[in-house]
Amino acid sequence: MTAIEKLSNILRTDRDYLAKIDARLSTVTGKKGVLERIVDENSAAVERCLLTLGVANPPAGGAGAREVYDALISKIEADDHIIFKAFGEPKCSDCNDCERMLAVAKKVAGIRKGFFMKEEKAREFLAKKPPREVMGYLGYDLVETMLAKEDLYEVMSALRFIEGSEWLNNVFFKQYETLTPDDFEEREVKAQALSDKWVGAAEKFVRKKWHNISHLKELGVVFVIPIHLGISGEILRMLSLVFHYLHEVPFYSDMFRRVAEVPTTFAANVISLLRGDVFDRHLSEGDKTFWLVVQRYLAKDDEHDWRLSVPRVNPEALHWMRAEEDLVKLGDEVDGFAADMAFWKDLGWVGDYFKDEIGNNTLVSFNIVDTVMSLVKQKELVKYLYHHQEALWNKIFMEYFSCDELEKVSKEYLLQGYFEI
Repeated sequence: MTAIEKLSNILRTDRDYLAKIDARLSTVTGKKGVLERIVDENSAAVERCLLTLGVANPPAGGAGAREVYDALISKIEADDHIIFKAFGEPKCSDCNDCERMLAVAKKVAGIRKGFFMKEEKAREFLAKKPPREVMGYLGYDLVETMLAKEDLYEVMSALRFIEGSEWLNNVFFKQYETLTPDDFEEREVKAQALSDKWVGAAEKFVRKKWHNISHLKELGVVFVIPIHLGISGEILRMLSLVFHYLHEVPFYSDMFRRVAEVPTTFAANVISLLRGDVFDRHLSEGDKTFWLVVQRYLAKDDEHDWRLSVPRVNPEALHWMRAEEDLVKLGDEVDGFAADMAFWKDLGWVGDYFKDEIGNNTLVSFNIVDTVMSLVKQKELVKYLYHHQEALWNKIFMEYFSCDELEKVSKEYLLQGYFEI
């Protein structure tokens, strides 16, 4: 099987189209044999991982998809236990334990200041459109009383899991149409655990999302809801997501600064960024190739989305790549388990086909978040491949250009939704 055949199968794209992309990028950059090197590197990474996991490679004995998948799951569970011990057996339901882990994560990620909505603007929005469900849950009749006594960031976070989406989108977020660059300021990124009072209200949200971590891009906040899910790999999953958000929030902060240069379109662009808009129109190509900039995981909503078959860069996968690097740094910072976590570094784009129980070829992702989500939701491994596939498109782009160039074009063309090479 040629490199183009293998990669087109993994990426679910047309072979001739991928060949055209390869030819075009080779012409532009002068680099030859890039796809072949990616396939060789992928095979070497898989071999190395299987050796570490103690799983026989197909030529050496025929490991199946289930065996490889189970070995990856066992690795997640083992690494989770190491981190659990290194942090002094923290409880995800304990605010102080969550705050302690967040403080270490923020230090490791090295997050700088960002450009975020001013606190007084958030208070103004809450005063104009009082969140009745949140107020009722806390026992307040007046929004002014609530804002005087409660933490602003906790209230804004609670909007996401207490107020209904219809009210949020059609009433509260409607106010964002009035935002101007003057409503934003430079300040530190916040990473905080919500207080215990929110646990009861958040349980339904957490059970639906299967994680207790989220963020507010416009306010520069990463928050953890102190709830114990009772699922294997919980600490590793939590820290992975925290690291991911600690890179995603500054990325969007840079975008807010960028769109602030044109005040007349600032509000519309901020709303587009928060909504996660993705270009959805077919483009006719000549000699050049079009690349989409996709700021979310389309396969999560529709695995048959046409945009999944075309070349694209995805800043989400870039944030996950940096989260993998942070997990290794975390080992040095906390208790010297970096060597264990180094297993997952640079595996975001790695995957290969193995035979399932009835002899069919099944793609297994070695991506840490695909593996964690497969463990957390206890679904079949085939359901969690989309992080790996997005990372592979990023890998192709970076091998022709660079990681810095990928981040550059992601920011430059995110709102337009595409660029051409």
